Formats: sequence, C-alpha cells, structure tokens
Amino acid sequence: MIRKVKPQIRVLGFDDGTFSFSSKLGREKTILIGVLMKGSQEVVGVLSRWITVDGTDVTDAMVDAVVSSRFKDLRVLMLKGITYGGFNVVDLERLHEETGLPVVVVVRKKPDLAAMERALRKHFPDAEGRMRLLRSAPPLVEIIPDRLYLQAVGIDERTAAEIVRVTTRTGLIPEPLRLAHMIASAVMRGESTRE
Repeated sequence: MIRKVKPQIRVLGFDDGTFSFSSKLGREKTILIGVLMKGSQEVVGVLSRWITVDGTDVTDAMVDAVVSSRFKDLRVLMLKGITYGGFNVVDLERLHEETGLPVVVVVRKKPDLAAMERALRKHFPDAEGRMRLLRSAPPLVEIIPDRLYLQAVGIDERTAAEIVRVTTRTGLIPEPLRLAHMIASAVMRGESTRE
C-alpha cells in the first residue's frame, strides 16, 4: 500500500508500438515497451515483449514482464489506456492481482465505448469477452478538465492522481508513458513519433 507518494516513486509505464491495417488482418505482432522510472527524473530500466495485434495476450505479456523482471522494487504500473495493439484489451484486475501492484491507467480522451462495442461486435467472434473487460474497468476520473483522465485499480483515485502529477515533467503525459511511447514507436518505425 502506498501511504505517501515520494518524488522518486518507481513506476513502470507501458505503451505499444505502431501497426498497420494489414498487420491487423494478419494478426501480426507489435512491440510492448515498459519504462521503469524513479519519479519523472531517472530511467531505471526498459522491458519489452511482443503482443499480437488485435490478440488477447497483452495481460499475459505485462504480467510476465513484471514478474520475471530483475526490478523488484516497483511500486505502481501505469498504462496508456487499456487497449493495446488495436483491441488487445488488458484485464486490469488480473494484472493487479498477479503482479501485486496497483495499476493507474492514464488517457487523454474519453473513449467512446459504444463505438468500441460496435467495432468489436462487427469484427471479433469473441467480442463479448473483450467488452466484459472494457466494462469491468473502473470509471474514468477527470484530473484535468477535458484533457486528462485516469482509472485506478488497487489504489485510491487521489493517490493515483498524485502519482500522475509526480511522474509528469512537461505536458500532460507522465514520463514513463511518454518514453515508452517514444521507444515503442522507434522500434516499429525506425524513429520515434510524438505522443
């Protein structure tokens, strides 16, 4: 349990790499990058796994990355949304339970769940299972009006918001997520893209 958010809290932020429409059709892979930082200042390490575009393996990949890592002093997992590699949906509760770590999801825009459900029903025979994971996620909490939202599992919303604040150096996105995005896009495209 996190009683006080220290400036050097160790946070592991995950983001995925880019992928093309053709990779969705072929269920190809994209990179999943985790960047471990002390607060917003120091990168401690980087983890990577491959996940299937539109697959169902992102939760397993995240759990494996955390559990098999040599970094044992993690305090929080931070995700940039709950869908990776298209519609590869994270099971937030299982991620929290199997790693023993609180999970903070950060998003810039409110997702359109109705549109997501329509797309899932149209394209996925296992749409119900994916929608169940989307629906089971905690409600979004607005931390910067119309600009930044979070969801928290295994941690209270106020503490989660403080962790987001402590790990953000410039802009809106916490450094572990910003750097994970840059590295993942560089692996997939040959150079990094803006968040």
